Amino acid sequence: MPRPLWLALLVALGCHPTTETNVVPDDGTAAPQHSALEISDELEALIEQGKSTEDDRVGALDRVRALPDDGSAGYAFARAAVAGRVAELRGVKAGKLVGETEGFARKSIERDPEFRARAASRMLGSLLVMAPPRLLEHGNSEDGLAMLETLAKEQPQELLNHLRLAEAYVFLGDPEPAVPHLCTVQQGRTELRRDDDALLQRLLDE
Repeated sequence: MPRPLWLALLVALGCHPTTETNVVPDDGTAAPQHSALEISDELEALIEQGKSTEDDRVGALDRVRALPDDGSAGYAFARAAVAGRVAELRGVKAGKLVGETEGFARKSIERDPEFRARAASRMLGSLLVMAPPRLLEHGNSEDGLAMLETLAKEQPQELLNHLRLAEAYVFLGDPEPAVPHLCTVQQGRTELRRDDDALLQRLLDE
């Protein structure tokens, strides 16, 4: 059985919160504060390269949580993504992190369903399919599978839609309908990032 995608949901080197003993006076040369989306993207770059550590992921989540929610789809997406990346490490102990991922993915969809080619819908669909039901607030595997099927149908040009749908089918023990989607992804394989290519290869091997 493939590694659950909810543990592979899609942010920068983590840094520890400042304390009274390590606050540095502002001399006007401090680096500008990163946005939640920038933090998320930086961590994703580390993960793709295989260089991320637990501290990177936890630190990124701490940094994003410390930022005010500006009401944008980008903030909500980043919050969902980094929470999911920490949940990946925690496994069955992810607990509230799964709820945090689910909740902010839904917020991102509500704020802008088309953000980054419906990335939040893809994230949420995969989460609903593969997360333990007891950790979800709303929805189930059937809802998640339907979301992924809709994405693949309405956005056939997005390879990740086919890849996530194929993984969902395999995870649910129904690999046959995954085959045409895997073939589609394989044809555009050179466009995949490194970790997605590894997922494709694992699914093909299975």
